[in-house]
Amino acid sequence: MENTYRTKDFYEASFLYACRNKMLGLERDPIKNCCWFIFDKECEETAGEYWQGVALVNAKDYSNSIRNLKDRIFSK
Repeated sequence: MENTYRTKDFYEASFLYACRNKMLGLERDPIKNCCWFIFDKECEETAGEYWQGVALVNAKDYSNSIRNLKDRIFSK
């Protein structure tokens, strides 16, 4: 999956989702007891901005993204 960007950081994933990056899926890792959020590779620049602390996102969109991703995690 070289054309994907994967993260297990929930808040980074919420940010990427709020920025309208294409989420390709969610993988559960039962051994590490975590979830991997899989996005299109095009979001790497946006992820870099998130980690540098220079990214901006609408607060309501971010809040909705957190709720939506929690629903996806706990619905299965």
